[in-house]
Amino acid sequence: VQLQASGGGLVQAGGSLRLSCAVSGGIFMLGSMGWYRQAPGKQRDLVATITGGGITNYADSVLGRFTISRDNAKKTVYLQMNSLKPEDTAVYYCNAYVSGAARWGQGTLVTVSS
Repeated sequence: VQLQASGGGLVQAGGSLRLSCAVSGGIFMLGSMGWYRQAPGKQRDLVATITGGGITNYADSVLGRFTISRDNAKKTVYLQMNSLKPEDTAVYYCNAYVSGAARWGQGTLVTVSS
């Protein structure tokens, strides 16, 4: 089972990016999915999660600016990031519960310039 994240890059403050993470590699049950981020010198923190039924949860710092969604048929989770701020700069990791086990993607770097 693999999680492949994409969509990171360099953007100016106030701009937008959309991250994607596709799960592949076999027949499995896909549970909750989410995004976490880790800034340099800091711990990895939750950004947003979404259950299989579409219930979402967001960190206070991104509420109203980021939107998480998923396409169960494509086994893909998305993170639409709007009104980006320099403090959003981090490596973003996708996470998914695959047949009950937590799996992580490789991370994608998001850099927001001021």
